[in-house]
Amino acid sequence: MADTVKTPQTVIKKYANRRLYHTGTSTYVTLEDLATMVQNGEDFVVYDARTGDDITRSVLTQIIFEQENKAGAENLLPVAFLRQLIRFYGDSMRSMVPSFLEFSMANFARDQDGLREKFAHSFGPSAFQHAIEQQVRTNMGFFGDAMKMFTGFGAPGSAMAPPVSAPVAVPGTELDDLKKQMLEMQARLEQLARK
Repeated sequence: MADTVKTPQTVIKKYANRRLYHTGTSTYVTLEDLATMVQNGEDFVVYDARTGDDITRSVLTQIIFEQENKAGAENLLPVAFLRQLIRFYGDSMRSMVPSFLEFSMANFARDQDGLREKFAHSFGPSAFQHAIEQQVRTNMGFFGDAMKMFTGFGAPGSAMAPPVSAPVAVPGTELDDLKKQMLEMQARLEQLARK
């Protein structure tokens, strides 16, 4: 069962000079520091030092803005999503969007470890390695069969002419038809050579 005891929120004060003051450590922090706190699961609230207003939402939005604008960073929010989000500001469904987004993100976060494990298992190095090994075996089998077909053109009784054997059958393929035709041609050539 989940722990229902809430830890007290860290209080951050934002001053007029745009500096952020962490009241727990008595130090100034940056938006990057706050982003790290969020990623580490630390809960905080940001107040305007002059008015006492809760400005947590705007500071978190500013953190997202900064993260999205980092040079070379992969953007998390697709343009189509951002446009749709802006459209909802004037829509009658606006009141449902926050709870839907919160519910969706909570479910995604809850299932995140399971998703990582499934992706690692499905698309991880071992899955690719197994697929590559399987493909190499198949290719080597085709190569070996092709070499058997082409080495059969040596003169009968020569070192180049291997004994005629039945082809390895893979039902319903053109390769089977070619093998069969090659063996028939080899048998005819042997008959002609005996005459």
